[in-house]
Amino acid sequence: MDSSKVHVHSLFTNFDIALFKTGKHYHIYNLLGSHLLHLNGEDGCYFAVYAPNAEKICIVGEFNHWNGSNHMLYSRWDGSGIWEGFIPGVKHGDIYKYKIYPYNQGRIRMKADPYAIKAEVPPKSGSVVWDLKYGWNDKSWMSERSRKNAHNQPHSVYEMHFGSWKRNAENGSLTYVEMSYQLIPYLIDMGYTHVEFLPLAEHPYEPSWGYQVTGYYAASGRFGNPEALMYLIDQLHQAGIGVIMDWVPAHFPSDDFSLATFDGSCVYEHPDRRKGFHPDWNTLIFNFGRPEVRSFLISNAFFWLEKYHIDGLRVDAVSSIAFLDYSRKEGEWEPNQYGGRENLEAISFLQEFNTAVYGAFPGIQTIAEESTSYPMVSRPVHQGGLGFGMKWMMGWMHDTIDFFKREFKFRKFHQNDITFSIMYAFSENFMLALSHDEVVHGKSSMIGKMSGDEWQKFANLRALYTYMFTHPGTKLLFMGNDMGQYTEWNFTSQLEWDLLQYPSHKGLNDTIKALNHLYKSEKALYHFNFSPEGFEWIDAGDRANSILIYQRKSDIKNDVLMIVCNLNISTHNAYKVGLYAKQTWQVIFNSDDKSFWGSGYEVKSKVLTRKIEWNGRKHTLEIDIPPLSVTVYRLLSSVEDKPKATKTKVAITKKVETKVKGKKR
Repeated sequence: MDSSKVHVHSLFTNFDIALFKTGKHYHIYNLLGSHLLHLNGEDGCYFAVYAPNAEKICIVGEFNHWNGSNHMLYSRWDGSGIWEGFIPGVKHGDIYKYKIYPYNQGRIRMKADPYAIKAEVPPKSGSVVWDLKYGWNDKSWMSERSRKNAHNQPHSVYEMHFGSWKRNAENGSLTYVEMSYQLIPYLIDMGYTHVEFLPLAEHPYEPSWGYQVTGYYAASGRFGNPEALMYLIDQLHQAGIGVIMDWVPAHFPSDDFSLATFDGSCVYEHPDRRKGFHPDWNTLIFNFGRPEVRSFLISNAFFWLEKYHIDGLRVDAVSSIAFLDYSRKEGEWEPNQYGGRENLEAISFLQEFNTAVYGAFPGIQTIAEESTSYPMVSRPVHQGGLGFGMKWMMGWMHDTIDFFKREFKFRKFHQNDITFSIMYAFSENFMLALSHDEVVHGKSSMIGKMSGDEWQKFANLRALYTYMFTHPGTKLLFMGNDMGQYTEWNFTSQLEWDLLQYPSHKGLNDTIKALNHLYKSEKALYHFNFSPEGFEWIDAGDRANSILIYQRKSDIKNDVLMIVCNLNISTHNAYKVGLYAKQTWQVIFNSDDKSFWGSGYEVKSKVLTRKIEWNGRKHTLEIDIPPLSVTVYRLLSSVEDKPKATKTKVAITKKVETKVKGKKR
């Protein structure tokens, strides 16, 4: 076999081509891209690329000194737009690109492989031939994932940017392997159930935090090889921690080496600039109506879920693709065929994506970052929904932060900021997220948003987090939020870990640790994550004192928690709470505890109701309430009032008893 030339060879069947051309080939990454083979007695690499507007394509790389004159790919005869061929001698680790000559005699393009599973570390942009092999040891986790990752289980997610969590002595980012040694003990100690990584697919521009992807199939080489990321995920699974990956199908950058005008034509982006250009980020938007693009994107989701054992995909910027007029002025967008503003092709894509991944990977979750009131985002496709498993609760986030920013004397006028969320809390499967987006771009850190002096700021934030963990829905905190970092998140430096030496920050960190334990151990806090059966208002109307009281319940009788939120600086002694039955309650969590850097205001650990009517209920509980705090009570016993028998009922009972006694005689 002549190793200086490309040899005709194909991995495609006619069925593969048909699936690809209809947007239904969800494992197309097994065929397109570069694949090491042993063919006719010689080792080499098979290359395949989709470039329907190309006149000719050659492979250039280290193995031919970047001169591809003898390594021209063959265009398939079937009009599929796929070019392919086998080159002997190309080996694992070789760097390459596609040199594409467009039909229209346009500029020759040097393109990275859209399906490469490894890429050079930026600013270099070559693709790397890679034989991906890893032996997984997470069988136990994978077999239990459907149960552990279910909607009626706790989800406390630690969101993190890989490169700025911690840095080594040389001020460099930790590698995937180094991260496994340091991150996992922290997650276990803090009690998080999941970790969510900001995008780890290859991206050239670090200030994008990974959200401008050029290598959709390539794990970022900044932190190690693909197998090293697999090792990290494997170790996380063995520690019982689920892994969520941010996934970015909404848009991609216009870097010349990547997807943009791939073969001189709009292969991946929509050709109509009104649909194909994102004005917010100066990026390009995928052509969701093109079947080959659907195959590319849904296959990419399959790739991460299958090859990397990812447990969930958090889909970025769903709103930006769901609406044709997103961030566009009048005249800059065109209505759909029905005159509406919805991007029907994108909506159809999202529905197909969710249907496909949930059908193929039991136990995974998809989570939408969707910031509008688009309906049924987390409802099944067969009911007309988009099919996501969860949706970020952006309204709750904005209202809650706005409330806790306010000075205490004004809070009584804004109680609705807190109570309103329950009006729509069960319209979607909501995740309560205090994410990276809330601590950048001049928005201040979480502790910086709080009102009051230093003690009040920390008390405020402890109360906010306790309110968050007892509110219906799953939870997400961005790194640094759990220790009260003063400065905004900066992707160029590590978190301020030295803050944990101070009692205020350590107390906040311990609060999150205790809340995670409480959340995971109390079924009432998670069993009805997305269902109204698990929530009941006791008192939402004490505006004067900024006090809220509600209950959380599980499917077990009398498994009830009562949450008392005092969102102002006053303390209250013998505060009256109206309840329906004779009950005994015990304090199981208090955000004002001295161990959390609270005031230590004395609270009775166990309280009993008295039969005194209050707020329309026949029993009264008197409790002590600390300042700026949330206190959680567990129901120990409950005895319903027996209804009094009326005279008529008593008479009937006596007659029945007389008849029964007469029969016995």
